[in-house]
Amino acid sequence: MNVKELFKLDGKVALLTGGSRGLGLQMAQALGEMGCRLAITARKAEELAEAKTHLEKMNIEVLTLVNDLSKTEQIPAMVDQVLQRFGTIDILVNNAGATWSAPAEDYPDEAWHKVLGLNVDALFFLSREVARRCMIPHSAGKIINIASVAGLRGSATNVSTIAYHTSKGAAVNFTRALASEWGKYNINVNAICPGFFPSRMSAGLLEKVAETVIARAPLHRIGGDDDLKGVVVFLASEASRHITGQSIAVDGGISAV
Repeated sequence: MNVKELFKLDGKVALLTGGSRGLGLQMAQALGEMGCRLAITARKAEELAEAKTHLEKMNIEVLTLVNDLSKTEQIPAMVDQVLQRFGTIDILVNNAGATWSAPAEDYPDEAWHKVLGLNVDALFFLSREVARRCMIPHSAGKIINIASVAGLRGSATNVSTIAYHTSKGAAVNFTRALASEWGKYNINVNAICPGFFPSRMSAGLLEKVAETVIARAPLHRIGGDDDLKGVVVFLASEASRHITGQSIAVDGGISAV
């Protein structure tokens, strides 16, 4: 198999959560450009409609699904919709997530449950549903969990996002554990750990720390619109078939110093 064939994704079906904007849309576009048929989920119909228009202008086939993954009982029905349209799911990108900022000693119960529910519970229940209905029967699959460099270290000074950091640390070890268990089914499970990227979720935090991050990062920059495209295609393709259980930091090198 030549190198171009290793990266080909023609005809593969990819389900991406939180795929209507930001990093999710960036990754959806990358997979679509490489030949994937896409199913993208989000909570807001209007944002999904905008994403669909954007992707279809690029001749990417896309199914949009309005869904709140924090309501995990709705996950089987959502997967049903994807299977009715495409017949299977080859690639799952678990991107949807939430954060909440408050000092740990004052952290609201509702905030903890919201963040952990979406960032950890939904991660497991959707992966389980897709694997047992598609990937395990076919003895093939790629699961890509969007964790964070926040899951690799403690928080910066004056940053109070205890639930987010906890959930992303869980995502990193969830990736290792699931890769160990499902390798026998030829399912690759890996994680991407973005650093600081402009997004609605990170906007307030970036105002506080952007200058410091840029100064500390070996590449002296924060993430841009194209910086997750290559790694998600790599992990979704046969080019990464001998890689599983790994977490790749995409952060300009800041986690290495």
